[in-house]
Amino acid sequence: MTDMNTPRDPYPTGVQRIAPSVAPSTNSHLEIDGVTKKFGQQEVLKGVNLSVEKGGTTAIVGPSGSGKTTLLRLIAGFEHPDSGRIALNGSAVAGNEAWVPAHKRRVGYVAQDGALFPHLSVGQNISFGLDGSRVSGGRRGIQRRISELLDMVSLDPAMVTRRPHQLSGGQQQRVALARALAREPELMLLDEPFSALDAGLRVATRRAVGTVLKDAGITTILVTHDQSEALSFADQVAVMRGGRLAQIGNPFVVYTRPADRATAEFLGDAVILEAWMEGSLATCSLGGIPVRRPPAQGRVQLMLRPEQIRISEDGPIHGTVVDTDYFGPETTVRLQLPAPLPLAEGDVRDHRYPGGGEIITIRHWNASIARPGAKLRLRVLGEAVAFAVDPTGTAGPST
Repeated sequence: MTDMNTPRDPYPTGVQRIAPSVAPSTNSHLEIDGVTKKFGQQEVLKGVNLSVEKGGTTAIVGPSGSGKTTLLRLIAGFEHPDSGRIALNGSAVAGNEAWVPAHKRRVGYVAQDGALFPHLSVGQNISFGLDGSRVSGGRRGIQRRISELLDMVSLDPAMVTRRPHQLSGGQQQRVALARALAREPELMLLDEPFSALDAGLRVATRRAVGTVLKDAGITTILVTHDQSEALSFADQVAVMRGGRLAQIGNPFVVYTRPADRATAEFLGDAVILEAWMEGSLATCSLGGIPVRRPPAQGRVQLMLRPEQIRISEDGPIHGTVVDTDYFGPETTVRLQLPAPLPLAEGDVRDHRYPGGGEIITIRHWNASIARPGAKLRLRVLGEAVAFAVDPTGTAGPST
């Protein structure tokens, strides 16, 4: 039989499971070493290390209160670190008694709301970021530079006389970007600049901004709480939690090989199962699933992404549909798995459900075959990620 989803394994062998804590770089633009920051008694940053390659794009993602914006403000020079060091192009700009003020760092900053001056026109907002001493040709030279910047961010030159309230949200963000580009920064900091936009406009604006910055060769750091935005925008993703960087790596690695359960669940939907590890094979409610570099033997928690679990006519595992949610191009399907046999003597499961085993959520394109009560056969693609479990039953970080 053929798989009803025409599956393709998205988890090829040979992929590194855990990203390094600091991404190595021989062409580093920004180096952050052991940076801490307190506000009163609250420790917001707790020893952050981060390396950003010249011309690259890094997304710093994490829940509210994780320290993302504070880190961005330290890089910009709006705040002083309590300890640690920040260097740009190999020269310290903060820490170890070094301090370079914000206006001398050649860093651009675009805030969440654009922060345009409402009483100034588009042209006046952009020219506010221009250094007149560096623009030849006087007033005409400035007007020419404004036109170049509008063209760079794909805005009609006719908009130069409009006020911010006459622009859409996406257009306002592009004007804010043009104003930041006017100072010819080497490093651009974007502090959740797309979060106030509608979903469709957010994607289009993000793509346009990313293209402008990449074409200009500007190193970019995006702070966001939107996981899909971070994964689609950046060459490197840094996941923050509780004032620390939990994991750093390319988007594929941090999504498919998260360092711990909290990171896995923050970056996207995750199927977490109780399992028993022997060698490199984990036995769980979905059968035996291979794990690369298992962190422990015996009891573990297993993580799969929903797209790894496919409905297949000849699948070795069956599940019963509990309910579904229809989203147009895909349907999320909640399935109850058969009650598993004990994995070892004295085994007690954390997740028991009346009349069956664990309940999982997967995705499928065909809503008509996933009706409540239907029995479907399942197949797992690729490898799982295992997390060691401490005596309290909590999944700790992988190794």
